[in-house]
Amino acid sequence: MSLFVNYNDSRFIDIAQKIFEEQFIRDPKLKAQLDNRRKKLMYDDVVYNISHLMTAVYFSDEKIFENYALWVYELLCNLMKDFDRDRIMQMMVEHYTITAEVLEADAKEMFSEKELEKAVDYLKIAINVTKEAVTNIELSDSFEKGKYKKLRKEYLDALLKSQTTEAYRIIEDARASGVSLVDIYEEVLSKVLYEVGELWHKSIITVDKEHYATSITQSIMSRFYDEIFNRPRKSKTLLSCAVGSELHEIGVRMLSDMFEYHGWDTIYLGAALPEAAILNAIKEHQPDLVALSVTMQPYLTECESVVLSIRKNFPAIKIAVGGQAFIPTERLWEKWPIDFYSKKAIDLIEWAKENI
Repeated sequence: MSLFVNYNDSRFIDIAQKIFEEQFIRDPKLKAQLDNRRKKLMYDDVVYNISHLMTAVYFSDEKIFENYALWVYELLCNLMKDFDRDRIMQMMVEHYTITAEVLEADAKEMFSEKELEKAVDYLKIAINVTKEAVTNIELSDSFEKGKYKKLRKEYLDALLKSQTTEAYRIIEDARASGVSLVDIYEEVLSKVLYEVGELWHKSIITVDKEHYATSITQSIMSRFYDEIFNRPRKSKTLLSCAVGSELHEIGVRMLSDMFEYHGWDTIYLGAALPEAAILNAIKEHQPDLVALSVTMQPYLTECESVVLSIRKNFPAIKIAVGGQAFIPTERLWEKWPIDFYSKKAIDLIEWAKENI
């Protein structure tokens, strides 16, 4: 094999074209997702990939192609913001698999038997490092600190790789090994979802991946409901909801679950309720505590309005607020007639034990 490949050689063009076309045959969704410009760029990438592979084989240096595979993966993740990291990984793994198959079938004139073996081996290495790169991302300091760091990372990795069964197994094994349900909710699920939100804000993952992570986490939470709802009762009632047209309701759902686990009855209203509906629910159920959650800051004004209405109409009921929207404020909650503000469900539960 010559390092100085003639890319106009009909044999090379034939191989590149076969790899290019086979990718669309195996992944018809990709063909629909790429416009003509992107398809042309994809063909160019096939040529570049083969040329880097041939260079690595020529020098018998697997690191050349391994490092190239990592570089091209991160490049595509930055250029193709409408594709999730997991999706791009799947595309590249498919590409390397197809490349190996086409080379073994059609490149015997371009490679010696030994060189062909190296090429296939280097492609396998590229597949492995690309799979690992999906979760090779910078995480926040808060995520890296505290209890259960390893467990959090394992669960986050499973979500980023869309490994649903693995995500379930990780959390269920943690509970079976003795990790408390409170810690699973507070130290693992809650912190992982916050990190997922941060990754979306940084355009590292797509919104569909964020929604997937939330959906899987909600499903995992539901598996603990038998345990949660069979705890001794305390004759106390919590009414909770996310305020405004807020769709981020899983945080207040977790809060409600934790109160149920600690013996409270809960009235969980979900999200996007008008103020009048919240007041009607309070009148009907007469809760001991109302917990309001806000994630997006534009809904803080609606939350303030709800707080003022509750205080006016139900002066004896305790009010608590929380959610990500309050964190970057100058202690906004101190200006409202509430009884408690908390970042963590367990802090509100402990306060309620002493004050309700």
